[in-house]
Amino acid sequence: MLTRFESSSGLEGGLRDRVLARFGFTALPSADLDGLHAIYRAWCMAVPFDNVRKMIALRADGIQPLPGGHAGPFFEHWMATGTGGTCWPTSNALFELLRSLGFEARRATGAMRDLGIVNHATVRVRIGNRGWLADSSLLSNAPLPLDEGVFVRDDPVIPAEVEFEDGTHVVWSHTPPNSTYLPCRLIADCESHAGYLDYYEQSRNRSPFNSRLYARRNRPGETIVLIGNTRFAKTAEGVDRRDLSPDELRDALHHDIGLSEGIIDEWVRSGSLAASFEPPSGPKPPAVTRKPPSQR
Repeated sequence: MLTRFESSSGLEGGLRDRVLARFGFTALPSADLDGLHAIYRAWCMAVPFDNVRKMIALRADGIQPLPGGHAGPFFEHWMATGTGGTCWPTSNALFELLRSLGFEARRATGAMRDLGIVNHATVRVRIGNRGWLADSSLLSNAPLPLDEGVFVRDDPVIPAEVEFEDGTHVVWSHTPPNSTYLPCRLIADCESHAGYLDYYEQSRNRSPFNSRLYARRNRPGETIVLIGNTRFAKTAEGVDRRDLSPDELRDALHHDIGLSEGIIDEWVRSGSLAASFEPPSGPKPPAVTRKPPSQR
């Protein structure tokens, strides 16, 4: 008997198993904490957070639905081209994958920079009496515990902190090019797939991922971020920053992020390569004045 939390986007067993094989699994991961660690780390190493398909869609003639909102086509496109997506499509796909494996997962929403508005999607997982965060944007390599206290993950490459505050959790992350930790307050569960799609469509009007390239991919001991025409590579030794030429940016999308030449060509033809060399548009986000728990 179906429950209201089961797969809503057609992630049938055959597709699920092909995705797991691409992740490197030879057997189904168990629906427990060890299995969650395994499947989430595999996701973080294999599925990039990027706005390549969104940039293409926003520059197409006529208004069309933003890409990747349904898990089945999302995974098919990822296996064919290497593209992931922004928070709404990647969170929905990760949710559907976890549900298909028997995890008690729920779609959730958050407020990046703790601005008081819904502008982020993520996934909560319940295992026993404990909650965990599996975030397809932060790509923390390990799920983060959602307890009534403070958690500090002292990782030199992908640090993260979680604190319980005002009845919910604030998740702190620090990735290039940010000079400090950024907070994300978890707001509510969003059980409806239609609700996720609605938030995703609203992002076409206002989002930091509409105008210039943003792509991130984890490697063992390293995270690589492309913003506009700048490449950041962070390891335990520090951050290497380099501005790229158009050809170098194309090469980075292929070799660093793992995108196919075909989708990169489509992205270039849409005008997105040229747009990524333009200066950032729109107002700067407000400065973060709070400190994460470990720095107070």
